[in-house]
Amino acid sequence: MKPSPRPRRVRPVLSLVAAAVLAFSAPALLTPSVLQAQALPNLGGTDGEELSPLMERRLGEQVMNNIRRDRDYVGDPIVLDYLNQAGGVLLSSSPEARGDAGYDFMFFAVRDPSLNAFALPGGFIGVHTGLILASQSESELASVLAHEIGHVSQRHIARMIGNQRQDALLPLAGLLLAVLAARTSPDLSAAAMMGGTGLAAQRQLSFGRDAEREADRIGLNLLRGSGFEVNGMVAFFGRLEAAGRSRSSSAPSYLRTHPLTTERIADIEARIRNMPYRQRVDSLEFSLVKARARVLQDDTVQGWRDAKVFFTEQLQQGVRAQVMGAHYGLAMIALRQKDVARAGTLLEALHADVARETLMPSSPALVSMDIEYSLVTGKAEQALALATEGRNRFPLSRALTMQYAESLLAAGKKEAAAAFLRDQSQLYRQDAGVQRALARVYAEQGKQALQHLALAEYYFLSGALPFALEQLRIARTSPDASFYDQAIIDARERELQAAWQEMMAQTKKR
Repeated sequence: MKPSPRPRRVRPVLSLVAAAVLAFSAPALLTPSVLQAQALPNLGGTDGEELSPLMERRLGEQVMNNIRRDRDYVGDPIVLDYLNQAGGVLLSSSPEARGDAGYDFMFFAVRDPSLNAFALPGGFIGVHTGLILASQSESELASVLAHEIGHVSQRHIARMIGNQRQDALLPLAGLLLAVLAARTSPDLSAAAMMGGTGLAAQRQLSFGRDAEREADRIGLNLLRGSGFEVNGMVAFFGRLEAAGRSRSSSAPSYLRTHPLTTERIADIEARIRNMPYRQRVDSLEFSLVKARARVLQDDTVQGWRDAKVFFTEQLQQGVRAQVMGAHYGLAMIALRQKDVARAGTLLEALHADVARETLMPSSPALVSMDIEYSLVTGKAEQALALATEGRNRFPLSRALTMQYAESLLAAGKKEAAAAFLRDQSQLYRQDAGVQRALARVYAEQGKQALQHLALAEYYFLSGALPFALEQLRIARTSPDASFYDQAIIDARERELQAAWQEMMAQTKKR
């Protein structure tokens, strides 16, 4: 079945913008906060008291629940793995970058051709696919991630919205989503940004110049400590500045969420002038993820045609990294078009490319595609062997972990797949994908009650409480629901009903 065409830009639903308008017009948003100030230095020149780390995380999670349901959220495990691995390398070089709140960072991507990234409260950092594609080196991409980490670690967002009453903070989730919409769809959110209260809210969510400089300095230290090239920040920020100049001069100020001035770039250049030059060779994963992001940015029939043209031009240029990325991207498109023979030929060419690079190791993205190809061609045992080896080589890859479970199921090892996924659900309690895969395994086994229990957890973790409650109702009436299952259903239903009532109470406060 052909995928339906989709816009290339993120367009959150209108109800979210309506929620933002309500948040702007709430008088409580303009009252002083009663939250106790945290014992942190007042950096960035913000006023008032800051948001508590617990409420900040809660706010970020609420925004993320909505973003994950947006059709332009990139839930591709390989892309998520890469961004979080790159972010983890930056954070490991400086433990204090997690801030006094000890943020558990999460990096993700959204489909959008513009060069942008953004930080949400609580450690969530989003990257536009256009920014990934525009990065000419791994250090350039890392520089943007490091800059956003700087915003989170210094709690810039928390301090800017922390002078609000605590009972009015949850409606700010809608406001933040309106800001995200404004970055890519100004027509959709223009009404939310008009008026005096809208202007006041916009000032609170726009990073000040001091905060930007501080994020630059922290990002630069993270780059240097983690082995990336520090001049990658200057190169990429210069490109962002050039992109900003190409925008319409009439663009409203709230679209310029990361103003990149020549003074800031000059400040970075001055700081790296006496640093020794360090060359860093880009990983194979970087080239493959860039190719994957190009396909995912417009995952439609026309998008595939455009990507094919681009990859064909890359092959003609003959640059090593680009050739490998082109073979990978074309193989990915071939699998989507069910052209299995061509996908196999392209994968062989890609493996030949990698074999010629004696110092270049394999990558999770390449192993993942080999597994996918084996599954598509009906070679379940081969897929399972590849997935087993891949998990041993890349134990932190969530993509390979889920493909291991898929390969177990394809090989007819249903009990082993169910046991493995149950263990994963305990290790990764917030991973909705594990619950979805577990529901599939239970469906294959004919275990209806357990299938709907897993689906209830999947919908809960995806932020869809009504659907989660409906799945619990179905599980209760399943013919194979045991007394033990009924007890679990009753307990979980009470918990979700309480969560639903709390959510409704917060909605009424808006």
